[in-house]
Amino acid sequence: MDNPPERIASPTRRRLVQRHSVAVRLTHWINAASLTFLLASGLQIFNAHPRLYLGKYGADNDAAVLEVASARTGDTLRGTLRIGGLSVPTTGFLGASKEDDAVVARAFPNWLTLPSYHDLGAGRRWHFTFAWLLLLNGLGYMAYGFWKGHFRRDLVPASDQLTRRHLWEEVRGHAQLRFPKGEEARRYNVLQKLTYLLMVFVLLPTMIATGLAMSPGVDAALPLLLELLGGRATARTLHFLAAFSIVAFVAVHVAMVVASGLWNNLRSMITGRYAIQVDRGGK
Repeated sequence: MDNPPERIASPTRRRLVQRHSVAVRLTHWINAASLTFLLASGLQIFNAHPRLYLGKYGADNDAAVLEVASARTGDTLRGTLRIGGLSVPTTGFLGASKEDDAVVARAFPNWLTLPSYHDLGAGRRWHFTFAWLLLLNGLGYMAYGFWKGHFRRDLVPASDQLTRRHLWEEVRGHAQLRFPKGEEARRYNVLQKLTYLLMVFVLLPTMIATGLAMSPGVDAALPLLLELLGGRATARTLHFLAAFSIVAFVAVHVAMVVASGLWNNLRSMITGRYAIQVDRGGK
């Protein structure tokens, strides 16, 4: 009788390491919740006037740089998205949305807005509540980041990471869904660092500043802010662009989380513990 094949031990083992502090994890989830409610309530507000302009006032519909509109042809309601001179049919989603068995004139569909029914006042209340929560949470995160050296230690790329060759290798690796292993997985790669810095120091501050500029109370106290942003119409457009840039960031972020190991990444953002592969002889 043949002997059973000898079982060869794996040369690597899994080890749990601490990856995220309590402060980073807490502010991350507060941001995630705040941005979700802000997006849904912001779309409710946008539905009240689904056009974006540049300048101080922007009252002329023909001058809108972006418009979500609907028009009726006979008995058929059609939706369109117009960006500059480009018009795209969007019937069933934007402009003319499906609700139950009917198609109604509505910029964004009811399943994307908060509340789902048309109520501009309720949308504003939801939006302002979570806007202030996002601002306070962001200030807390910034204070922690500078106090504990989180930005310098974890987010600022090293000089060797910013070389053209290294950047190209990172881009190619992500495109091929190849992710760091072992000790390298404990730290953010250069693409993560650059996008997180963009998020923390550009997109979120832009969204907050433009949102504050559109508040009548802040506008009365700090009229210079609105002037620096080019007027209320421009501030609203910049606010919208920053918000959807953040949505794009979140979409890519979630896709990378899933592709690189959903449970491992979720555990690291819930408990702080992240599993890495190490040599069996390593510590």
